[in-house]
Amino acid sequence: MSSILIDSNILLDILGEDGAWRNWSVKALATAAEHAVLVINAVVYGEVSVRYSSMEAMEAALPPAAFVREPIPFEAGFLAGKAYAAYKRRGGAKTSPLPDFLIGAHAAVMGHRLLTRDARRYRGYFPKLDIIAPE
Repeated sequence: MSSILIDSNILLDILGEDGAWRNWSVKALATAAEHAVLVINAVVYGEVSVRYSSMEAMEAALPPAAFVREPIPFEAGFLAGKAYAAYKRRGGAKTSPLPDFLIGAHAAVMGHRLLTRDARRYRGYFPKLDIIAPE
């Protein structure tokens, strides 16, 4: 079975009930769950955790039976650093690697598809990454 890394923005849309993107994200996640294993990493977990006061509440929101927790490989850390360096060369202002670079590199290194609604950045730094995003 294939695997799909779920970007934080999808989960935040659903869990935070974002009016603008909630419907699209709910449908996209449901479709992904029908066809693939859903994967998250510590970066995604951390970004979503800001909505919860306890780890128990967080685990209830993202149950391990539905979302496989996968560590970020060191190869992905290296690739994220290279993407960040390219970002800086292009005039990027952030002073440390953005979580998106770690998420995109993780998906790329592990051969996961990526479910996100921020495809532009990922496509710019990970052109071979298979991305599921709004058109």
